Amino acid sequence: MILINSKNSELKNIVILATGGTIAGTGIAGKTTNYKAGNLDIKSLVDSVPSLDEIANISYQQIANVDSNDITIDHWLTLANRINEISKQSDVDGFVITHGTDTLEETAYFLDLTVKTNKPVIVTGAMRPSTATSADGPLNLYQSVALAANDLSKGQGCMVVFADGIYSGRNVQKVNTFKTNAFNSIDLGCLGYMRDNIPYFLNKSIKPHTVDTEFDIFGLKELPQVSIAYFNIDADPLIIDYLAQKSEGLVIAGAGCGTFSSAWIKKVKELETKGIPVVRSSRTGSGIILKDYAIDKSTNCIPGNTLAPSKARILLSLALTKTRDYSEIKRIFEEY
Repeated sequence: MILINSKNSELKNIVILATGGTIAGTGIAGKTTNYKAGNLDIKSLVDSVPSLDEIANISYQQIANVDSNDITIDHWLTLANRINEISKQSDVDGFVITHGTDTLEETAYFLDLTVKTNKPVIVTGAMRPSTATSADGPLNLYQSVALAANDLSKGQGCMVVFADGIYSGRNVQKVNTFKTNAFNSIDLGCLGYMRDNIPYFLNKSIKPHTVDTEFDIFGLKELPQVSIAYFNIDADPLIIDYLAQKSEGLVIAGAGCGTFSSAWIKKVKELETKGIPVVRSSRTGSGIILKDYAIDKSTNCIPGNTLAPSKARILLSLALTKTRDYSEIKRIFEEY
């Protein structure tokens, strides 16, 4: 249970769950580089945003305070279970998750598949630390709280707010290493825009999410291990053997439309006898992976649809909590 500080009964009650990242980072005043991520606690972060208490009643909790490269599956399970628990409170209207940008898209997709509430769940972060000139974190946090407090956000799944854009947790990708508009959804577009505290929705994700998914992580202590193999010219097929020793499933970041060499095709076929499913994704960052009759000769080779390799890994891992049947896993990738 979390205590809600309802100062204004006319405002929505929003819970901020903090995990660290650049948005909570500090460094040399004015500089955007060589800072320490996850250095501010959530109270300091909230206090730095002007007028936040004018758009919602804010409560907060520190789940972690780390660089997002140090986020683990344990963090994911803790975060999703915490949201599922708190969302049962009638006096909670929505959630905002503060997160580092490097793995933000992965956490957003995991929450999109595992959170069991129609209440808004918004993930945000920053490309500049809090001590930088023109730090972007305060506006991103302000707009995320505003979106979480807006009735239009109900039932939209986990969303990401960044640089005035609204993105679905499924489709969002980090596309730049340092610019403040570092996120978009490539071919699939944004859901809409934020202008100050007002959302303007233009699109909607039709893929199942949150309460409509078949995934239940309650009681889970870990997820099946899934690894990613990156294909390139003359890539050693023994990479597949190595990863298969440690994994229950494998994602291949293939060339073009998820393709790879005949030597890799042979290795994938060998994994079929070991009961290891292999998902074909693409290193290109956009497009769709459909059945390729030249490559998908093995029943365990599964097209990854529009999911980037890191997100295909998440879906395959969750699928393996339910089934080991190749046809069922294919159905899951077609559906989600």
